[in-house]
Amino acid sequence: QVQLVESGGGLVQAGGSLRLSCAASGIIFRINTMGWYRQAPGKQRELVAFITSSGSTNYADSVKGRFTISRDNAKNTVYLQMNSLKPEDTAAYYCAAAVRRTGINWDWDYWGQGTQVTVSS
Repeated sequence: QVQLVESGGGLVQAGGSLRLSCAASGIIFRINTMGWYRQAPGKQRELVAFITSSGSTNYADSVKGRFTISRDNAKNTVYLQMNSLKPEDTAAYYCAAAVRRTGINWDWDYWGQGTQVTVSS
């Protein structure tokens, strides 16, 4: 099994920055891709960004140019640097890990418990 633990959420004013971290433990050699999802109250969970084992990244249009995902394989940690935050970025952010994919979509097998990000206007 794989365990994911997020940290770094909090309250920030619009225009500010936060960095989320997600530390993986357990059978981590199975992990291929790691990503971040978010879910705002009353909305569906959405994929924010992911990074593959080779370092390829993908971002939701809503965060391109503002968020940066990175990973430190030596520390088994993935980061989400969030700049120029907007009130609409307010959500619970979840770290996820995938071992394989079906077609073009990654199968997100493992999830963290989530960390809250609140952006005030």
